[in-house]
Amino acid sequence: MSKILTTEAGAPVADNQNSASAGEYGPLLIQDQQLLEKLARFNRERIPERVVHARGSGAYGYFEVTDEVSQFTRADFLAEVGRRTEVFLRFSTVAGNLGSSDAVRDPRGFALKFYTAEGNYDLVGNNTPVFFIKDPIKFPDFIHSQKRDPFTGVQEADNVWDFWAHSPASTHQITWLFGDRGIPASYRHMNGYGSHTYQWVNEAGEAFWVKYHFKTNQGIRSLDGDQSAEVLGADADSHQRDLHQAIERGVFPSWTLYVQLMPVAEAADYRFNPFDLTKVWPHADYPLQKVGRLVLNKNPENVFADVEQSAFSPNNFVPGIGPSPDKMLQGRLFAYADAQRYRLGVNHTLLAVNAPKATEANNYGRDGLSAVNKSGRGKNYEPNSYDGPAQTDNALAAPVALNGWTGTYTTPAHTKDDDFFQAGELYRLMSAGEKTRLVNNIAGFLAQVTRDDIVEKNLAHFHAADEEYGARLEAAVAKLRAGDEG
Repeated sequence: MSKILTTEAGAPVADNQNSASAGEYGPLLIQDQQLLEKLARFNRERIPERVVHARGSGAYGYFEVTDEVSQFTRADFLAEVGRRTEVFLRFSTVAGNLGSSDAVRDPRGFALKFYTAEGNYDLVGNNTPVFFIKDPIKFPDFIHSQKRDPFTGVQEADNVWDFWAHSPASTHQITWLFGDRGIPASYRHMNGYGSHTYQWVNEAGEAFWVKYHFKTNQGIRSLDGDQSAEVLGADADSHQRDLHQAIERGVFPSWTLYVQLMPVAEAADYRFNPFDLTKVWPHADYPLQKVGRLVLNKNPENVFADVEQSAFSPNNFVPGIGPSPDKMLQGRLFAYADAQRYRLGVNHTLLAVNAPKATEANNYGRDGLSAVNKSGRGKNYEPNSYDGPAQTDNALAAPVALNGWTGTYTTPAHTKDDDFFQAGELYRLMSAGEKTRLVNNIAGFLAQVTRDDIVEKNLAHFHAADEEYGARLEAAVAKLRAGDEG
């Protein structure tokens, strides 16, 4: 063997076949580190499964731009024909649990992570262009109706159809689900859709509403009910096995990405609500425009590490791409990332499958479960005077505004709205003794600061509040820093 088996602390293991005991037939010993460590780790091998989309498969690959779209978006990874971006794609079923079967009648998740040079971009969709509901407040109820009944422990048709009976907007998606494409033959033989409406913004600031369509290059293949039953009886892992084996054979599945683009101004008068997830934009109104090619060419080295621990959030945008008023999308902007913080911990973005690859993450997040804290002596607050990461002054990197209404704004200033006026008023209301105690208290703490520039910046604030206030404090600090406390 080229490597020696060790404990998790790196100590060599001499016997991994027999537990340590008190004599040949005696009880086992708590000092047996290898035994205790193996049993304790085994008890903790599983993490909470996803409430929805629990059963999944995935692969790495790349996205290549084949057609010019830079006139519609300033997103860097779409900037020029021929540019390739590494991706990870996770397929899934929606209703089943982690151990459920693949070839069932159920929507399929199509979650794509682009590792771009401007950060990770997550596009979370399905194999259908629509969904059952249009408002996120109904999502927990919808999923409860589709999952196992709390009393019988199985999916109940009464629950499923009762919810749909009270949700007429589901009719469109039901028609997709129970049509010929309701049971894909494999993950390779189905389309993927962004489903939601998103926003693209170009260098000139022009905005377009956009829908994504990934058309399979393997052709659409589906199963009818009888074929599905046959596949389920023979191989519950049919989709997982098919995807893995195809990539191992070098038969790399691919999809062609098309988009529909709607100028922002046309949304208000369109005959359908363009932000309603239960509706599509007819292609006759907004034709498909080709963007590029998605190819999967690498299986994960470890399914748990990459597929089960992969985490997606539709809130992970890059400059030039942003949200729309789609209510379901707006709800998911919060819910997806929050689900992963629960499942994987607040540091799940440090896991290899989730971490940026074409750039690095620089922020002030610290601690929490599984913290790495590689920043060393770096400060954990912003702004600071210690050369820590600072916000960019590139206006084009700002998040895409929604309809021109959203964004980060400085509150408008009123007549006396500066940072110092009321502090000065308060100082001038104090008695002579109060002023002296105030100055001494601040000076005692501020004099402990080692950097002159930090001291000077703070003193300037007090001068701006009241000139006497600032002058007295400056003199007191200088005296303490000089070591003359008399």
